[in-house]
Amino acid sequence: MSGPVPYPESTPPQGFPPNQGPLFAPPPAGPFPGPYPGAMPPPVQYPKRKPVRLILAAVAAVVVVAAAIGAVLVISATEDEPAAALNPDTAKTAIQGFLDALTDGDDQAIARHALCGLYDAVDDRSSDLALADLTSDAFRKQFTKVEVISVDKLVPWSTSQAQALFTMQVVAPGSGRGAPKIGSELQVVAQLLQSDDEILVCSYVQRAR
Repeated sequence: MSGPVPYPESTPPQGFPPNQGPLFAPPPAGPFPGPYPGAMPPPVQYPKRKPVRLILAAVAAVVVVAAAIGAVLVISATEDEPAAALNPDTAKTAIQGFLDALTDGDDQAIARHALCGLYDAVDDRSSDLALADLTSDAFRKQFTKVEVISVDKLVPWSTSQAQALFTMQVVAPGSGRGAPKIGSELQVVAQLLQSDDEILVCSYVQRAR
């Protein structure tokens, strides 16, 4: 067979479907169909919160424990401190005790002060007690009763030693000639030592009037 070979006929183009309306159609009227037909499932039970009172009680317990620990630390620090720290008040008390020993003739107390911390370690105190008796006798010739009215200056030499300038007033004069009158005020210099739980007056010098 001669001549051109005819091509097969092409498939006729397909037509578009008829107009179906807008691409996104509005939802149908009526209730929206939910995933659970009928009644809703029961609500989920969440764990209950702890009452506020329990929280406040726990906080209060923590505060109480902290306060107790602080009190223990304060007590421990206080116990470590010397029982008779050197300051104007404790110095005044110690000096008054020394002066009372002089006017009362308490030789042992006077010797304890004079030995300045060595009293308990000394084996033979006879000479110290004799000197204390002479000191007390000389003091009572001037004063029968004196009172420390002020510590005018306290100069620390260390944590356990200090020099004090104090003023004492004559409450009752002594029996000796030239004893100060009642109400007279005298300044005195004393050397102080803090030894264990007491403050000692190691030396005592009256300033000239």
